Amino acid sequence: MMTQKQIEALARKNAAKAASATNTRRGFGKKYDINLKDEPIDEAAIKNRLDNEKFFDEMKKRDF
Repeated sequence: MMTQKQIEALARKNAAKAASATNTRRGFGKKYDINLKDEPIDEAAIKNRLDNEKFFDEMKKRDF
């Protein structure tokens, strides 16, 4: 059987774990990995990214 002190310590530990887990999901563009940079929001960077994606999609279609 757990004592009251052990239950309080476990509650504090779980609360700390839950608080740290919510901080990792805060990033706007960080969908799967917290180490990724945020997605750009300026038009030039977005246009450049779309051009690159279009280029690489075309390259995937080609057979070398």
